[in-house]
Amino acid sequence: MPSTADAEDFLGLDAQLTDEERASRDMVRTFGAKRLRPSVADWFEHGISRETVRELMREFGQLGLLGMQLQGYGCAGVGPVTYGLACAELEAVDSGCRSMVSVQGSLVMHALHQHGSEEQKTAWLPRLAAGESIGCFGLTEPDSGSDPASMRTSARRDGSDWVLNGTKMWITNGGVADVAVVWAGTDEGIFGFLVPTDAPGFSAHDVHGKLSLRASVTSELVLDDVRLPASAQLPGARGLAGPLSCLNEARLGIVFGSMGAARDAFTCALDYAQARTQFDRPISAFQLTQAKLVEMLLELQKGTMLALHLGRLKEAGRLRPEQLSFGKLNNARAALEICRTARTILGANGITLEYPVLRHANNLESVLTYEGTSEVHMLVIGQALTGQNAFR
Repeated sequence: MPSTADAEDFLGLDAQLTDEERASRDMVRTFGAKRLRPSVADWFEHGISRETVRELMREFGQLGLLGMQLQGYGCAGVGPVTYGLACAELEAVDSGCRSMVSVQGSLVMHALHQHGSEEQKTAWLPRLAAGESIGCFGLTEPDSGSDPASMRTSARRDGSDWVLNGTKMWITNGGVADVAVVWAGTDEGIFGFLVPTDAPGFSAHDVHGKLSLRASVTSELVLDDVRLPASAQLPGARGLAGPLSCLNEARLGIVFGSMGAARDAFTCALDYAQARTQFDRPISAFQLTQAKLVEMLLELQKGTMLALHLGRLKEAGRLRPEQLSFGKLNNARAALEICRTARTILGANGITLEYPVLRHANNLESVLTYEGTSEVHMLVIGQALTGQNAFR
């Protein structure tokens, strides 16, 4: 009987990785198995605490996972594929764990690295890379999701200061953050601001009653006449290109990460099918079960190949935004279907937290939506194909 490892790498894609990439991936996989997996079902059932998030972020920092794809300022400076493989291993445990890391590194730290002043970078990036400080990224609003240009959060000049007002919603790490990258409309366009969370007028309220991403903190941010010095503005970001560049940086982590969740569900279903006996033989011996396993494997391997290909394109500096949309649309959708199919193989056992498959499916419902819904990514690809903008 082939091993589970052989099955999950059916096409031998592991051979396309460098020794360094494999070593980094295996390090994250070991950390996930020892530190995260024993507790993740409890975090999902009861919700993760702010204190636990702070502990984990420090540990992620010690492993060099925060902003790992960035150069300098205490960041590891690894390649896109190494970053993607780390995201896959974290999401194989839980999407919430990967979200913590990707928001910190690919949204907050990338915004600083790409658009911040040297003073801002020096002040914040080393602390964020070490996990000593936590950041969040405030773009989405209660009434502004897929259309960020309609944001209502505003910033007005008052002498040499800026005064911010507005609300941001569905913000990962918001309730534990020390600094928020907040995007706001001004008379001169959309600007980004570094907002210390202890600033007067700033408050964060955690979202309760979540059925998804319960192993991470999700919050509402409220800015009520938050006064900031001119130095809080990100000088390199003007217009929507600023926040959208950060989302593109983070989407590669989703392309890889969603396949981590899918792989975990697939291997769980395969092991279960081999061990579960009905009608005097393992259910893996039945044609319909084999058909499900094969369909899952096809999508898992195709999605993994796609992730590797996009990672190599980014390494070569040739990755286009619409190609990232292709990857995010395909892999998030495929991963969700793999997890749902895995649940059917496990039967009633699949709805419990003893097994990870429905937890992964619940998480992937959020992954399918955030950083661009399937509909938005379809329109991005459609515009690339036809030259026609169908958004409005």
